[in-house]
Amino acid sequence: MTTTVEPLNPPTRRGLELVLLIVAVAIVLLAWVTVDLNRNDTVPANIVPVAGGFAALAVVMHLVVRWRAAYADPVLLPIVVVLNGLGLVMIHRLDLARGELGVDGDAYRQLIWTTLGVVLALVVIIGLRDHRLLRRYTFISLAAGIVLLLLPLVPGLGRTVNGSRIWISLGPLSFQPGEFAKVALTIFFAGYLVQTRDVLSLAGKKVLGFTFPRGRDLGPILVAWVLALLILVFQKDLGSALLFFGLFVAMLYVATERVSWIVIGLLLFAVAVAFALSAFSHFQRRVDLWLDPFSADSLAMSDQLAKGLWGMAAGGLTGSGLGAGRPWLTPFAESDFIFPSLAEEMGLIGGVGIILLYLIFCQRGVRTALGVRDGFGKLLAIGLSFSVAFQVFIVIGGVTRVIPLTGLTTPFMSLGGSSLLANWMILALLLRISDQARRPLPAASDNPLEDAAPADVTQVVKLR
Repeated sequence: MTTTVEPLNPPTRRGLELVLLIVAVAIVLLAWVTVDLNRNDTVPANIVPVAGGFAALAVVMHLVVRWRAAYADPVLLPIVVVLNGLGLVMIHRLDLARGELGVDGDAYRQLIWTTLGVVLALVVIIGLRDHRLLRRYTFISLAAGIVLLLLPLVPGLGRTVNGSRIWISLGPLSFQPGEFAKVALTIFFAGYLVQTRDVLSLAGKKVLGFTFPRGRDLGPILVAWVLALLILVFQKDLGSALLFFGLFVAMLYVATERVSWIVIGLLLFAVAVAFALSAFSHFQRRVDLWLDPFSADSLAMSDQLAKGLWGMAAGGLTGSGLGAGRPWLTPFAESDFIFPSLAEEMGLIGGVGIILLYLIFCQRGVRTALGVRDGFGKLLAIGLSFSVAFQVFIVIGGVTRVIPLTGLTTPFMSLGGSSLLANWMILALLLRISDQARRPLPAASDNPLEDAAPADVTQVVKLR
């Protein structure tokens, strides 16, 4: 009797992805038409080029994924298409309300940025054949991330918006380099922790049931803490500080499985926030607005949060209808407050639906991390998923008064090029890692029973 090993090829699920993409594009186009019908009682004259262009972007992305990442997760891309499309719809709806029709409208500029984001994602998928190559650039990624974070502090280049210095100006364009810094620092965290997780998880002393690390092992988290504190001090940006520090602590916990890192991280961040609150009036105003946005003093400082809450309350359970509300009354309705704008016209049901889409996106990212076979890929997928999850929590938590309001953008939805480009890059990296996670292992050698890995469930042994 001889034994042979035959590879069992799992389905690629590209057909499922195509069906979901058709549904996603249909939802976006229906929402776009509904806005114009409610506003002008007519089907938009530009629906054909808009529909064709948006559908073409989704199809091209699907075809390239089918070609270069055939086993990638089939759910990630359709979710991003829906989120990106709903953001475009709301920006178009605000254009109509403000009379900014034609090529000068924000929606057309956002569509251009969407195109560039898709192109960047295609470059990553085609150019990066194996995500493990990024591990070679661990410390280069650290340097790039720090430089990107410090760019807004360069005189003449950075500028302050709403009290936070997180923007840079390049001619007529403005960017948030911190959006790309989160990708670079996630690559660094994954590369560093995969090398040092054994020391960080095993060495240390036990105090009150928690295993605390040795003093010399505290270096990485202290560096991350100092970096977050510097962002708080010089850029006055609580959201970015919370995002980067929380991302590192979460990845550190996943790498080591030690609760003590979370305890230490929370204590250090609490100290940093307490210092910022006592030293900077800007943070004190943010906290006052958070505690009571409807007081006379708060409304005198800013009525943005109050108007956003009023808008969501006016939408109720089912919403006023796309194109039938008044989201333009809220300042920055197309960027920082795009979620309240959508929740006003789509209601609580629509708002919860958007949050569920983000939850599914992050869940699929975590599932990718569980399935990929290398430690670097696991930490990178976890980090990228957590970066989106943390940002969504910070933004939506701010506009719903769960936490103080910050100036971060809503991933894939808010008006702005830098955020859109960075998040499409995150999608491309997750697609690449998920392709590696779901792809069957190569065929075994002449002695497959000895060569096959115990965890390899993509092969079956056939006896004859």
